[in-house]
Parts: sequence; structure tokens; C-alpha cells
Amino acid sequence: MRRWAVAVVAPFVVVTLVALALLWPGAVERETPEVAGAGQAGGTVVAVDREECPEPLPDDVNGCGSATVEVDEVDGAPVEVGARVETTLPNGTGAARIEVGHSVVLLHMSTPDGGTFSIVDHRRATGMWILAAAFVLAVVAFGRWRGVRSLLGLGVTFLVLLYFVVPGILEGSSPVAMALAGSAAIVLSVMYLTHGLTLSTTVALVGTLVSLALTGLLAWIAVAGLHLTGVTDDVSTTVGMDLGVDMGGLLLAGIMVGSLGVLDDVTVTQSETVTELARANPAYRAVDLYRAGGRVGRAHIASVINTIILAYAGSTLPLLVLIVANNPTLGAVVTDQVLAQEIVRSGVATLGLIAAVPVTTALAALVAARAVRGEETAS
Repeated sequence: MRRWAVAVVAPFVVVTLVALALLWPGAVERETPEVAGAGQAGGTVVAVDREECPEPLPDDVNGCGSATVEVDEVDGAPVEVGARVETTLPNGTGAARIEVGHSVVLLHMSTPDGGTFSIVDHRRATGMWILAAAFVLAVVAFGRWRGVRSLLGLGVTFLVLLYFVVPGILEGSSPVAMALAGSAAIVLSVMYLTHGLTLSTTVALVGTLVSLALTGLLAWIAVAGLHLTGVTDDVSTTVGMDLGVDMGGLLLAGIMVGSLGVLDDVTVTQSETVTELARANPAYRAVDLYRAGGRVGRAHIASVINTIILAYAGSTLPLLVLIVANNPTLGAVVTDQVLAQEIVRSGVATLGLIAAVPVTTALAALVAARAVRGEETAS
């Protein structure tokens, strides 16, 4: 079984390393547009002076009046740390709600009448660090050493995405090629790092790679067949026009990367379940293990399907509200490119998951049954 595992995984490792070497991006030149007289500063709101508005505001958030901010951080703005800056209260859609004690970001702009400051956002660094610390503590407290390994795997995932996949796309490489190579590197490193060098992990790895390849093929057929461009909002338009990225390829890459995490969940669960069944009842044959594991897999898929749909719906809820408001019929809502793109994401991911269950379960049943027989023979 170990020789079989090495024979199966070794080619994937070699191909992945070659792809990483060939596609590894160079230094990406980032151009930051400079605006004359612009700069930022950070500080704490020390006073808020509210007054009655002369007329109702269309997008009232803070009302009329001013706020005084004590500056404690400067980034290009013509102000010194410790100075106090007075600015009008922000209003409009998405404006930050201001109270005394809030930590805010100030934007400075030069005008013919002199420089002005405005509050553009809250500073969230402290809150984000607290949330990250709570996340790490919870994972380690529950998962112990496996939780630590899962955090290391999460770090590897971020490194691959931020230092390989995204820079490669910005450099002009095919988003699909970068996603394939990056996903393979993530699977090969993270799964063994998190779950250990075991036969069940190898089975889950093979099941994940096979299902990911099928997911990529189905995504390509769906995107091409439905004529999806990947350009659905201002962000995707900016990425396509200003950075020259192939948005159709980026859509395919996003589907594959998004599906990878859920595939990992399903394949590892199936492989571990079948392995435990074989240990609990050594009399089970491979076919018995497959049937029992298949029942678990069907229950798992039934719950994961709704999870995928809700996750994609939640991430695009503002766009969904806008589409429904502007389209009178259900048919027009469903066929709109924005919603059609999300339906393709969730539908293709679901098909990949459904394929992952029988593939991984069958492999796990064969490996576990043979491994148990080998253990009995050795004893």
C-alpha cells in the first residue's frame, strides 16, 4: 500500500514542481497613482459637534456638524502627530458612523481654497487582531496539534495565493494555469501537513485531484456554453481594463480555487470514515465499505449543497437585491449574467463534490480493506 501511494503521488509532485518552476512570477511592478495634495492620516475622534441641518439630507448618517480628530499617524498628509484636525461629519451611502472615541482614517485633499480633511473610514487593525487571536485560540484549543497543523496549512494557502497565483495573473500568465498549479501545490502540501503522511490522506488527495480536474472541465464547458465574460461589476471591469487580465479565465480560476476547500472537506471525511469502518469491523469487504461510506457521503453531500448555495448567495446579496429590483420576472433574474455566474459557480462545485464521493469512497474501500487484511496477516 505504501509503495502504491508513492507510485501514485510521486508523478503529481513532479508535475506540480515543474509547473511551479515554469510559471513562477517575477517581481510585479505596482504603480501607485499620485494625486497632488493628497495624503492620509489616522487619529481618534475627541469631540463631535452636532447641529441642526438647514434641510433634510438625502443620505443622512451623522447629521450636520463637525468632528475633531487628534492625529496619531501620518501618511503623506501635511499634518503633524498630535495635532487636532476639524472636519465635517461624513454623510452618504456607506459613510462611517462617527462617535467620540472612534479610530478613523482621514483623507487630505488640496483645493484652491486650501487643504481639507475628511473622514473616509474607520481603522480596524485592533479589532482584526483580536478576531484573529480568538480564531487561533479556538482552533488550537479544539484541534490541539492538528489544529496547529491546520493553521500552518492555512498559512501555506495564503502564501501560494498571494505570492504565486495572484502575481502570476498580474504578470500576464493564464489565470487557469496559475490556478491549476497553485491548487495542486496547496493540496499536496496542506493535506499532508494537516492530516499526516497516511494512506487515508493519500486517498483523499487522489480523490481531490481527480474531482478538481473534473470541476475545471465542467466549469470550462459551462462558462463557454453560457457565454459568461466574468465582467459583472465595477471591480471586474477595472481589473479587466486597467490590468489587462483575462476575466473569463479569472472566472474559471475562481471557480476552481473556491471548489478546492469544499472538495478537501468531502474527500478527507470519506477517506477517514471508510478507514475507521474497516478498523471497527475487519470482516467488511471492500464492497461493504463502499456501501457504508456511500451512505455517509450522500448525507454529507445533501447538507453541503445548501451550504454552497447559501455561501454564494450571501457573498452576492447586494447584487442579488439590485437584480431582483430591476427585473420583473423570475426568468430575467435567473438569466442575468451576474446571477448566472453565481449559479454556475455553485452548480459546478456541487457536481465536483458529487463526483468526489464515489471516487474517494471506492479508493478508500479498496485501500482500507487491503490494509486491514495486511495487518491481520502480519499479526
